[in-house]
Amino acid sequence: MTPKLAPEFLTTPLAHRALHDVTDGRPENSRAAISAAIDAGYGIEIDLQLSSDNQAMVFHDYGLQRLAHAKGAVRQKSASELADIALIGGDEGIPTLPEVLELVRGRVPLLIELKDQDGQMGPNIGALESAAVAALNAYQGPVAVMSFNPHSVAEMATLCPQIPRGITTSSYIYDRWPTLPMSVCDHLRGIPDFDRVGASFISHEVDDLSRARVADLKSEGADILCWTVTSQSLEDEARKVAANITFEQYLAKIPA
Repeated sequence: MTPKLAPEFLTTPLAHRALHDVTDGRPENSRAAISAAIDAGYGIEIDLQLSSDNQAMVFHDYGLQRLAHAKGAVRQKSASELADIALIGGDEGIPTLPEVLELVRGRVPLLIELKDQDGQMGPNIGALESAAVAALNAYQGPVAVMSFNPHSVAEMATLCPQIPRGITTSSYIYDRWPTLPMSVCDHLRGIPDFDRVGASFISHEVDDLSRARVADLKSEGADILCWTVTSQSLEDEARKVAANITFEQYLAKIPA
């Protein structure tokens, strides 16, 4: 049976890359941003990249330079090296997934996105998924996993079938995905792998929620989340379709 999201994922707004604000010392995906989200009562969305020694690191980009005081690819440095690289706008290094799980401890829902490691949304995956599952197997609390790459989601279904899984989905407008072949964009746009990978939800691009395929999945019982909501007015519009939001740049209201 395909595992469904815990109810908290449908009622508690999810802070995108945690409750980040570099003007307040809380970089994206940092412990400070995660702690702030917990204190505020929000759920949390985080991202995973892979270190050179096959550890799951909580970091969004493939390269270090936008978010950290270093250059080069995350994949070229070990977990211990990444831990010593300071995040821009904060006073801490890049955390591992086990460190973040210990920090959250099941207090709020945690949505984990595995970043595509194939480069073309293809089948050259495995190490990041294995690293994530090694950390998640002992975790207690509301948690779910997702990826833009359906092959990654299918791998998670094999490795940890008990954890709810979904596909991060998009309009796949060509100029927003310059590294992907148009044929891949055209394929993924239709969300054709939802049933194959045993997904129970999607997290869809907020300005594309009117797509017919999204409505079809919703009518078939899929939970619809969305990314990334940046204002109350956008949230109000998104909630006409989506059960819950991933947000940043403002403070979403938590239902009473």
